[in-house]
Amino acid sequence: MAASAPATEDDRRFMAAAIRLSRKHLGLTATNPSVGTLIVRDGIIVGRGVTAIGGRPHAETEALAEAGALARGATAYVTLEPCAHHGRTPPCANALVNAGVSRVVGAAADPDERVSGKGYAILRAAGIEVVEGVLADKAADLMAGYLIRSERKRPEVTLKLAVSDDGMIGREGEGQVTITGAIARAQAHVMRAETDAILVGIGTVLEDDPALTCRLPGLEDRSPVRIVLDRAAKLPGVSRLARSARQVPVLVAVGPEADPAQRAELESLGVQFIATETYEGRIALPELLEDLAARGIATVMVEGGAATAGAFLDENLVDRIALFGGAVRIGPRGIAAPLARDHMPDGFVEIRAASYGPDTYSEWVRP
Repeated sequence: MAASAPATEDDRRFMAAAIRLSRKHLGLTATNPSVGTLIVRDGIIVGRGVTAIGGRPHAETEALAEAGALARGATAYVTLEPCAHHGRTPPCANALVNAGVSRVVGAAADPDERVSGKGYAILRAAGIEVVEGVLADKAADLMAGYLIRSERKRPEVTLKLAVSDDGMIGREGEGQVTITGAIARAQAHVMRAETDAILVGIGTVLEDDPALTCRLPGLEDRSPVRIVLDRAAKLPGVSRLARSARQVPVLVAVGPEADPAQRAELESLGVQFIATETYEGRIALPELLEDLAARGIATVMVEGGAATAGAFLDENLVDRIALFGGAVRIGPRGIAAPLARDHMPDGFVEIRAASYGPDTYSEWVRP
């Protein structure tokens, strides 16, 4: 394999901009990752592209179309190695060659065996200078769902928790307890807009009757698929989830003991079901995640409750932890959080921290 040409400071600057652009369609590109592409000529961006909603066209095609003739002799910045496999349209690597770009700067490597190394090989064979791995970690962080699904055949799992000042996530018998303020809650809704699916246990549904939608103005149509772990199909037909199933999909993971009459009622409301295996009285989570990946789901955010969070942690299935910290104290009958900033599972490292008004946020990943 040919050695990668060295990157410049301008390369890092434009790649950072391409990575920011790629975030635009997170959660909207089906089985494809949300990739960003910039075409730069003489230090000026002449073409921009991000993977289209639904996954096609790819970002390179969009950026080249905007650049037109100005792409000839320009540099293309792509957050993922350009694809090399033929479908009904030619690979993006060939599109870059045909457009006459003189240089391609790539970020993350693509583990897809149809692409890995082959896209860059097409470019080099055409005499195009290739620079690989520029800000690769940052690009891979945004498309971790695609990369994990490609390599492990399951979605990326993010565990999101709001923890009170005294280390609690709720209070027994009181349903949903407000722990963070409006700014932090708005940020959590942005996270919902960027994920494929939200998952909770049936206990949380019965206790809180959540909607699990994105309710930020302008982002309402970006609500993710809602998934409920519910072996016996106890989801009430009058719940907010069931009543809105025709507007925003609801998938209920059920076991063989699910009541047929209850299933029929929920199906009449538009609720869909995933038949699951059980292990020691619980839904077999690794097998469920494989089934979700087969449906094209690349990112799952686990939002509740304590038992569900603990189950994913126990099975070593959590890839990312999003931890909001509130200033409130829960006090007596509090439900203890399964983790804290000073008590993280082995192997996790903190990659970002922020403050949202009086609340804190930290994000941890397994490298």
